[in-house]
Amino acid sequence: MQLPSALLEHAVSEFSKLPGIGKKTALRLALHLLKQDTDKVRAFGEAIVRMREEIHFCQRCFNISDTLLCSTCSNPMRKQDLICVVESIRDVIAIESTQQFSGTYHVLGGVISPLDGVGPDQLNIEPLLERARSGDINEIIFALNPNIQGDTTIYYIQKKLLPSPIRFTTIARGISFGGELEYADEMTLARSLQHRMPVEQLRV
Repeated sequence: MQLPSALLEHAVSEFSKLPGIGKKTALRLALHLLKQDTDKVRAFGEAIVRMREEIHFCQRCFNISDTLLCSTCSNPMRKQDLICVVESIRDVIAIESTQQFSGTYHVLGGVISPLDGVGPDQLNIEPLLERARSGDINEIIFALNPNIQGDTTIYYIQKKLLPSPIRFTTIARGISFGGELEYADEMTLARSLQHRMPVEQLRV
C-alpha cells in the first residue's frame, strides 16, 4: 500500500497490528483520526496509554481492575465462598453480562495445553489452590471452554485439591464441545450456569 505520508503509513502499520484489523481498515481508522480535532485525538491516545500504564490485575482473582482488588472481590454483596474459574478476562465479561452470577471469579490466563507448551506453571493455578485451601470456599464452578484442554485443566485442578469438602461443578454443556464462552449468547451462558453439573460427570 503506497501512501503519500510516512507518518500516515506508520500509523496504519500500528493500527493493523490490532487483532482483526487489516490494512484497509487501519487506513480508514487513521484517516478518521486525521479529520478529528487535535484535542480529541490527543485524548484518545492518552486514554490508551493510561489504560496500559495504570490498569491493575486483581491480586486475588486476576481480573482487570483500577485498584489492587477488583470490584467483584471487594463487593460484600457477592458470594465470596463461590468461585467461577474462567480462562480469560473476556469470559468474565461474558458471564457478567448474563447478570445471573453472584459469586467471585478466578482468571487462569489460559488452559493447560502441552502441545502449545502451556503447563500449570504458566497459569494462575497456584493462587486458586491457595484460595481453595483457605477453608472459606464452598463451591468452585469451572466455566472453561468445553474442549480437551479445558477438561484437562479441570481434572488437574480438582486432583490437586482432593480430598476436599469443596463442591466442584462445571457449567452445563449447553455450550457445544469445542465452542468458546465469549461467543455464546447470554441466554445460553445463563442457563449453563444455572444448570451446572458435578465435575465427576466429565470424562477427560
